[in-house]
Amino acid sequence: MTLLTTIFAAIISTVIWYKNAPESQMMVGVLCWMYWGASLMWMVDAVYEYIELHMAYFQPSPADMLNDFYLGLSVVAVGLVIWLVILLIKDPKGVVKAALFKKKN
Repeated sequence: MTLLTTIFAAIISTVIWYKNAPESQMMVGVLCWMYWGASLMWMVDAVYEYIELHMAYFQPSPADMLNDFYLGLSVVAVGLVIWLVILLIKDPKGVVKAALFKKKN
Protein backbone atom coordinates (compact mmCIF):
# COMPACT_ATOMS: atom_id res chain seq x y z
CA MET A 1 0.00 0.00 0.00
CA THR A 2 2.88 2.38 0.61
CA LEU A 3 4.09 1.79 -2.93
CA LEU A 4 0.64 2.36 -4.42
CA THR A 5 0.04 5.49 -2.35
CA THR A 6 3.33 7.12 -3.35
CA ILE A 7 2.96 6.07 -7.00
CA PHE A 8 -0.48 7.69 -7.16
CA ALA A 9 0.91 10.83 -5.53
CA ALA A 10 3.82 10.82 -8.00
CA ILE A 11 1.50 10.40 -10.99
CA ILE A 12 -0.85 13.15 -9.84
CA SER A 13 1.99 15.58 -9.14
CA THR A 14 3.61 14.74 -12.49
CA VAL A 15 0.38 15.43 -14.37
CA ILE A 16 0.01 18.77 -12.56
CA TRP A 17 3.66 19.60 -13.29
CA TYR A 18 3.35 18.64 -16.96
CA LYS A 19 0.18 20.66 -17.38
CA ASN A 20 1.94 23.79 -16.09
CA ALA A 21 5.45 22.92 -17.34
CA PRO A 22 6.44 26.11 -19.17
CA GLU A 23 5.88 28.31 -16.12
CA SER A 24 7.08 26.46 -13.04
CA GLN A 25 6.25 29.13 -10.47
CA MET A 26 4.86 26.69 -7.91
CA MET A 27 7.91 24.38 -8.19
CA VAL A 28 5.79 21.23 -8.55
CA GLY A 29 8.81 19.54 -10.14
CA VAL A 30 10.40 19.32 -6.69
CA LEU A 31 7.30 17.52 -5.44
CA CYS A 32 7.45 15.13 -8.40
CA TRP A 33 11.06 14.23 -7.70
CA MET A 34 10.31 13.58 -4.02
CA TYR A 35 7.36 11.32 -4.78
CA TRP A 36 9.12 9.42 -7.54
CA GLY A 37 12.10 8.93 -5.21
CA ALA A 38 9.79 7.62 -2.49
CA SER A 39 8.13 5.32 -5.04
CA LEU A 40 11.52 3.95 -6.07
CA MET A 41 12.40 3.39 -2.42
CA TRP A 42 9.15 1.47 -1.80
CA MET A 43 9.69 -0.54 -5.01
CA VAL A 44 13.08 -1.70 -3.77
CA ASP A 45 11.50 -2.51 -0.41
CA ALA A 46 8.75 -4.51 -2.14
CA VAL A 47 11.29 -6.51 -4.15
CA TYR A 48 13.29 -7.39 -1.05
CA GLU A 49 10.13 -8.28 0.86
CA TYR A 50 8.97 -10.49 -2.01
CA ILE A 51 12.35 -12.25 -2.04
CA GLU A 52 11.92 -12.90 1.68
CA LEU A 53 8.24 -13.89 1.78
CA HIS A 54 7.65 -15.28 -1.73
CA MET A 55 3.91 -15.83 -2.33
CA ALA A 56 2.95 -14.74 1.20
CA TYR A 57 3.82 -11.21 0.03
CA PHE A 58 0.58 -11.13 -1.97
CA GLN A 59 -1.59 -12.14 1.02
CA PRO A 60 -1.12 -9.42 3.64
CA SER A 61 -3.46 -9.18 6.59
CA PRO A 62 -5.95 -6.28 6.64
CA ALA A 63 -4.15 -4.77 9.63
CA ASP A 64 -0.84 -4.79 7.73
CA MET A 65 -2.50 -3.19 4.71
CA LEU A 66 -4.03 -0.46 6.87
CA ASN A 67 -0.69 0.22 8.58
CA ASP A 68 1.05 0.41 5.21
CA PHE A 69 -1.62 2.76 3.90
CA TYR A 70 -1.16 5.08 6.89
CA LEU A 71 2.59 4.99 6.35
CA GLY A 72 2.08 5.88 2.67
CA LEU A 73 -0.20 8.77 3.60
CA SER A 74 2.40 9.95 6.10
CA VAL A 75 5.06 9.94 3.40
CA VAL A 76 2.80 11.93 1.08
CA ALA A 77 2.01 14.42 3.88
CA VAL A 78 5.69 14.87 4.79
CA GLY A 79 6.49 15.41 1.11
CA LEU A 80 3.83 18.12 0.93
CA VAL A 81 5.19 19.80 4.06
CA ILE A 82 8.75 19.78 2.68
CA TRP A 83 7.48 21.17 -0.63
CA LEU A 84 5.58 23.95 1.15
CA VAL A 85 8.65 24.90 3.19
CA ILE A 86 10.77 25.04 0.03
CA LEU A 87 8.06 27.06 -1.71
CA LEU A 88 7.84 29.55 1.15
CA ILE A 89 11.62 29.91 1.34
CA LYS A 90 12.08 30.41 -2.41
CA ASP A 91 8.90 32.57 -2.64
CA PRO A 92 8.70 32.64 -6.45
CA LYS A 93 5.75 35.06 -6.56
CA GLY A 94 7.11 37.34 -3.82
CA VAL A 95 4.01 36.95 -1.65
CA VAL A 96 5.85 36.18 1.59
CA LYS A 97 8.30 39.03 1.04
CA ALA A 98 5.44 41.45 0.36
CA ALA A 99 3.59 40.32 3.47
CA LEU A 100 6.68 40.61 5.70
CA PHE A 101 7.77 44.03 4.46
CA LYS A 102 4.32 45.57 4.13
CA LYS A 103 4.43 49.15 5.36
CA LYS A 104 1.80 50.18 7.84
CA ASN A 105 0.36 53.67 7.68
